[in-house]
Amino acid sequence: MSKTKETNQSWGGRFSEPVDAFVARFTASVGFDQRLYRQDIRGSLAHARMLARTGILSDRELNSIVQGLIEIEKAIEDGDFVWSEALEDVHMNIEARLTDKIGITGKKLHTGRSRNDQVATDIRLWLRDEIDVIADELTRLQAGILELAEKHVDTIMPGFTHLQTAQPVTFGHHLMAWYEMLDRDFGRLADCRKRLNRSPLGAAALAGTTYPIDRHFTAGELDFDGPTRNSLDSVSDRDFAIEFCAFASVLMTHLSRASEELILWASAQFNFIDLPDRFCTGSSIMPQKKNPDVPELVRGKTGRVNGHLIALLTLMKSQPLAYNKDNQEDKEPLFDTVDTVRDSLRAFADMIPAIQANKAAMREAARRGFSTATDLADYLVRRGLPFRDAHEVVGSAVAFGVKQQRDLAEMSLDELQTFSPQIEADVFEVLTLEGSVAARNHIGGTAPEQVRTAITEAREHLSGR
Repeated sequence: MSKTKETNQSWGGRFSEPVDAFVARFTASVGFDQRLYRQDIRGSLAHARMLARTGILSDRELNSIVQGLIEIEKAIEDGDFVWSEALEDVHMNIEARLTDKIGITGKKLHTGRSRNDQVATDIRLWLRDEIDVIADELTRLQAGILELAEKHVDTIMPGFTHLQTAQPVTFGHHLMAWYEMLDRDFGRLADCRKRLNRSPLGAAALAGTTYPIDRHFTAGELDFDGPTRNSLDSVSDRDFAIEFCAFASVLMTHLSRASEELILWASAQFNFIDLPDRFCTGSSIMPQKKNPDVPELVRGKTGRVNGHLIALLTLMKSQPLAYNKDNQEDKEPLFDTVDTVRDSLRAFADMIPAIQANKAAMREAARRGFSTATDLADYLVRRGLPFRDAHEVVGSAVAFGVKQQRDLAEMSLDELQTFSPQIEADVFEVLTLEGSVAARNHIGGTAPEQVRTAITEAREHLSGR
């Protein structure tokens, strides 16, 4: 039998023996939830002010509590606070220290609340703070993409489908596709923040409290948009954490797709870009290697974040109302998701603007892959040929080019006319890479004029956040 520890005095009155030492360790959360200390203290300060405002605490008691909590926060930040596993969590550790400092008044702080609404409030406050940091990093990454895209509005590269050369685009246009993905992610993040910004404080254990509390006051003190509307839901809801992890999974999927492209482009086989040395590592045995570790690691961390989303969904799927101990398992997946997303965005935001493009290699790749074949088909359609017939003509011309190892633009007019008499000398205007890119001059198209407009509009959008 394991040795036992002293029972947590916040609830020990009901029990005839102290909790088993192993069980104490197994059920404790203070090892990871102590990172909520700032939010826990902020929530306690708001709760104490409300208790004084409604006459439950005297002004003297309020001042004592406020001063004690401020001193505890400083002790934690200075590394002078000893966390006790026997006290289970961040809430009881802080409350116990407060009672040690100011006496019986410290025990009055918990009047009208429970650890259930307390932790729900703390997590919302903490996640809201982290969302604001992540939003700034996401905006910084988007701004970096715009900076790089503006440099390469005219830089021609192949666009791909099935990883096969499809049609010519520009590097700037390709980067703006990344921007659009991230802009949708920002919208999802903003929606998540809006929905989480309701205060559960005052819902108590599950049914509210008999004390004359003012939930609108505490919600305002904590910059929430208002209190939650149902006490049962207030303490058991973790939708906001799931929604954040869903946002994070989509964001990381987008970063992973971009990572895959960066990894390919940086390879000797593509040679489209050069990643700054500070974002790469070498090999312990092969001195020539320059490994794209940052995008590789971001690509790998995507699976980690996806796993956390599934963990939270599974955690909540069978829980009856209201609070259950299962919910202690919400924090570590959420914490790690936040840390991973924030760090991945920071790495990308630092790296993207510093990328160097190999314009010659990009252009040569676009030239080699018959990327203007669709332009030739469109040319024939404008000459009166049905599109399916034009498609077949151009397919034959490409097959000939493959055998001859020549691109369409490298064939003579006589050779092209063997495939269709509708082809005339002006065909070479549409077979150039520049002509192909410029011809798609509409919203969302590859024309440099359209890409510049998209960048300008995106900058205005970012500045308005």
